[in-house]
Amino acid sequence: MKLRWTLIVVLAQAGAVTMLHAQKGGPEHWVATWTTAQLLVRTPPPAQTVAARGFYQQTVRMIVRTSIGGKRLRIRLSNSFGSAPVSVGAAHVAIRSKDSAIVPGSDRPLSFNGQTGCTIGPGAVLLSDPVDLDVPPLGDLAVSLYFPGETGPPATHATALHRTYVVEGDSTGQAAMPDATTTQSYYYLADVEVLAPADAALIVAFGDSITDGARSTTETNHSWPALLAARLGANKATARLAVGNMGIGGNRLLRDGSGASALARLDRDALSQPGVKWLMLLEGINDIGHGATVPEEAVSAGDLIGAYRQIIERAHAQGIKVIGCTLTPYEGANYYRENGEAIREALNNWIRTSGAFDAVVDFEAAARDRDNPKRFRAEFDPGDHLHPNDDGYQAMADAVDLAIFTGKRAK
Repeated sequence: MKLRWTLIVVLAQAGAVTMLHAQKGGPEHWVATWTTAQLLVRTPPPAQTVAARGFYQQTVRMIVRTSIGGKRLRIRLSNSFGSAPVSVGAAHVAIRSKDSAIVPGSDRPLSFNGQTGCTIGPGAVLLSDPVDLDVPPLGDLAVSLYFPGETGPPATHATALHRTYVVEGDSTGQAAMPDATTTQSYYYLADVEVLAPADAALIVAFGDSITDGARSTTETNHSWPALLAARLGANKATARLAVGNMGIGGNRLLRDGSGASALARLDRDALSQPGVKWLMLLEGINDIGHGATVPEEAVSAGDLIGAYRQIIERAHAQGIKVIGCTLTPYEGANYYRENGEAIREALNNWIRTSGAFDAVVDFEAAARDRDNPKRFRAEFDPGDHLHPNDDGYQAMADAVDLAIFTGKRAK
């Protein structure tokens, strides 16, 4: 009998230790199934929209596209560039049905440290408590936040490619928002994470507007990172690999502009993402374009290569592999100049031949015109000669050798 009671006590203690370990996140493996990068907050002029000025006693419902699925999720809120605390009165997550509507029975209220609301301090990041929900791979979630007080200029990502719905009052648990005002931005939402198997991992797509999905068709998930996620999900060997889009329109490697520079935001937007194992780097065309037209912002291929080397070293120090992506053609774009084209060609040659990367994806070869490699193929050009259209983004996603991620491909 004594032996029996001793065994029961030991097992109970072991169970308590296991539960405590789980609460501390020891055995849990969280992977971001969706991410977005926030911009620098600037005080907007009075003529800008309500959403640009901020929110007051309003609910914002944002639609996000998952890459991998899971049975349990949490969200990350961020006030990275804010100068004042922001109060969130309520937060909900649900599976989206259509437009602003959610699937019946899928709504889940979120808490933060056991509380229904939270305050996000200046520069702070907060995780919600986990909730059980069957998160579909390659599906849409609706994340709703209620702001009871004045937020001021919000932390935002300006290229959502999905409609965001704004209504008065606390409507976070509402089934649909038919009379909502709509925008095309994300607010304060940094990521959605799922509890995933140990072999699940994240690929961070780190870049500018071409990674962000500019000129792709809204509501169709036609950015190249979204299309890559679809390819990964359809392949059994890569189905547990998530893709996080960390592109910012107008972003540069070396200088702040539309968003902090790539060097400045690397740790926050890429290296610290939950589950990250690979970083796909497609940055530099805006440095080249601005540098060719604004003399005081001139750059050389050496300047950009130096920035690439910094990113590679910092990623490798954390065990993250870096995939170099060649810059796509841009002849005909507003800031195209021949001296800039020479820099682009030199940089692409270095990406292909230096051996500095763990792998290379040749986006230029996938997108260029065979008769004029300085330009996009005509069927991929939406007219601005800088961004691809939906077919062009598909060609870019198709250019990624999925064997890079399975270990069956030589460096």
